[in-house]
Amino acid sequence: MSYLIDIILDDSALPEPTPEIAQERRVAIFDLLQENEFILIREGAPKGPYKLQLGMQDRRLVFTVTTENDEPAGQFILSLSPLKQVIKDYFAICESYFKAVTSMPPSKIEAIDMGRRGIHDEGSEQLRERLEGKVETDKMTARRLFTLICALHYRG
Repeated sequence: MSYLIDIILDDSALPEPTPEIAQERRVAIFDLLQENEFILIREGAPKGPYKLQLGMQDRRLVFTVTTENDEPAGQFILSLSPLKQVIKDYFAICESYFKAVTSMPPSKIEAIDMGRRGIHDEGSEQLRERLEGKVETDKMTARRLFTLICALHYRG
């Protein structure tokens, strides 16, 4: 099975993250590396495991994939436009959730959390669709990649 063994964020074109966002990125990478499925689809692509460098360039998401021996395995660029609304919705509901945790009863927090998970699922499915023909992932890997993309995309 092909999977990721390393993830590097190229955030050189982004503003300096806040300490909270830097922590979110570290947690997202840790979670993703614990268990994932990442299979390059193109014909002749080397088998994994892979290293992934993820960055932003001209408002596009850049995936640069190498083998565990640092041999080029592929690069592809995805427009974030199709994900823009779901990312915006995800940020909004996360903000509501964090506010609710400090002031609302558990039943309200649970309802907001269910909505948050639903939007997260929607984002991960849209990401899987965007990766179609390039990379095959399982549902949990797509969820974790979506989290990482949001953490990378967040400006603070």
